[in-house]
Amino acid sequence: MKITVTLFMFLVLLVPNAHPQEDTQWSLPEGAIAHIGESSLYDIHYSPDGTRLAVACSIGIRLYDTTTYEEVALLAGHARAITSIAFSPDGRTLASGGEYGKVRLWDTVTGNSKGTLTGHPEVVNRVAFSPDGRTVAGGSSIFTADWDYKVLLWDVVTGEHPRTLRGHGDAIYNITFSPDGRTLASAGGDRDRTVRLWDAATGEHKETLTGYPGGVYGLAFSPDGKTFAVGSAQMMVQLWDTGTWEPKRLLTGYTGAAASVAFSPDGRTLAGGSLFPYYRDYRVLLWAVVTGEHTRTLVGHTYWVVSVAFSPDGKTLASGSESVLDNTDYTVRLWDTETWEPKRILTEPVNPIHDVSFNTYLETLATANPDKTVRLWDAETGEHKQTLAGHRASVHSVSFCLDGSMLASGDMDGLVLLWDAEMGELKSTLTGHRAGVHSVSFCLDGSVLASGDGERVWLWDTGTGESKGTLTEHTGRTNSISLSPDGSVLASGSEDNTVRLWDAATWEHKRTFTGHTDSVTSVTFSVDGKLLASGSEDNTVRLWDATTGEPKGTFTGHTDSVTSVAFGRDGKLLASGSEDNTVRLWDATTGEPKGTFTGHTDSVTSVAFGRDGKLLVSGSLDERVLLWNVAD
Repeated sequence: MKITVTLFMFLVLLVPNAHPQEDTQWSLPEGAIAHIGESSLYDIHYSPDGTRLAVACSIGIRLYDTTTYEEVALLAGHARAITSIAFSPDGRTLASGGEYGKVRLWDTVTGNSKGTLTGHPEVVNRVAFSPDGRTVAGGSSIFTADWDYKVLLWDVVTGEHPRTLRGHGDAIYNITFSPDGRTLASAGGDRDRTVRLWDAATGEHKETLTGYPGGVYGLAFSPDGKTFAVGSAQMMVQLWDTGTWEPKRLLTGYTGAAASVAFSPDGRTLAGGSLFPYYRDYRVLLWAVVTGEHTRTLVGHTYWVVSVAFSPDGKTLASGSESVLDNTDYTVRLWDTETWEPKRILTEPVNPIHDVSFNTYLETLATANPDKTVRLWDAETGEHKQTLAGHRASVHSVSFCLDGSMLASGDMDGLVLLWDAEMGELKSTLTGHRAGVHSVSFCLDGSVLASGDGERVWLWDTGTGESKGTLTEHTGRTNSISLSPDGSVLASGSEDNTVRLWDAATWEHKRTFTGHTDSVTSVTFSVDGKLLASGSEDNTVRLWDATTGEPKGTFTGHTDSVTSVAFGRDGKLLASGSEDNTVRLWDATTGEPKGTFTGHTDSVTSVAFGRDGKLLVSGSLDERVLLWNVAD
């Protein structure tokens, strides 16, 4: 079963009793055995022969077989989101642009990287192949630090960029080649508001199209090259005669910006996707190119339509949608161009992963999601088991009790819900928090639950749902809490740079651990309760004797804030997740680094062990959960 949340997919490759498939091994970073994932959507394109649909997203490029529209590969390698993709004319190479100024070339048959094109200082907003396949063009984005907005042209064979096209005064939102390859068009952002036309062979500036009151987003040449379409922020599409570069007609119907435009293969129809939430115009519009008549509106998306593309045979139109957390869409919708009825939706709502928890006994993963839900997943098959609804706001914390019978979840409206983990039924609603709940933790036998809202730590009797008291000694926000395995001691980490221990029976403050030089983001006890680990925004992990408070070691190596720490089942292995996008393993006895996992493309928000310590799960803002085999 395929599970999507933009393309929410769980791939089991090396999990015991699973059978790996060669075409999906591209999907996983080195060391990972499986993933659950979601991803933002930025661009969609059909391969020239129509056999593949490529979708650019925050975690890579997803390739779909257009016969079945099943996903066949995920090409991952960019450090951040991939904002643009383009197939070579023969379909054997795919170019991708994203953050850190790199364009990557991929072999579409093997999924292997064919090289990296460099030269842009920041984000490459758009890429395009020349019709002869010899040149790749890339346009720089609004994040250019030196305000040098330019288009670079690279030789695909040598990787050199012999020409740089300058003239725009703002981010370059789009670029495209004419069908004959002689002209390159580039679109400027809100401070530029022009389309510039260049001689693709010499780089000479040929023409500037002006008159747009806002940024220019969509560009497309008709298949015969005689008409040029420009979509802009002024709620319309303008058609130009490429022989004279005189305007031909305006195509109206938008109440938002024209984010993307595409001609049908026969050149008779133009499709346009809409942008901007102010007008809530989340439609795909269709026009007859010859008459300029608005012929149809395709409704279904619930947020920005950022990309549209016709299949080479003209039988299908694909439209892709962006989103924000409160207006989730992130779908690719396929439309039958004969009936204009929807054929298929490839994706479902997207959710970054705020927290994960592993239920060892039920082999279940729980994920905390900003759509006010907790999702349960079968860790063996990746099957979506259940969605738990009832929260009033984004869920930021989840935790199973040790025997797996209960699950606690906390949301940003201060609500804590206690669930029967096996049945998925709500047991108790715990109220009293005045701020968002960032952390929940059970004691060993599950009789006590602790929850932290940044101001106070609450303790709850899980049998009655009644409060057992609150702790308010920290001088900064409480970021993380952990109950000792026997439930006698509570540890809390705070923005005041300290870790504090409390007697869970009397609420007496027992001890304060100092040493971190920045906010403490995560605390956890070892299974035997003898050690306490803490992660901090000072980029370190510290180990403490939980009884005496004696420092046992400081682990360094992360290059950004440590967001989460977790002990293995035997207490000998410690894992840490960080905003540097990595997961690190440590020998908890010696402090020796045991390994680094580098598969996430955004901050790792949570790490947890399962399966007797042989499996590590990590959740990230890149909307994926990755599973790692950490057995010796």
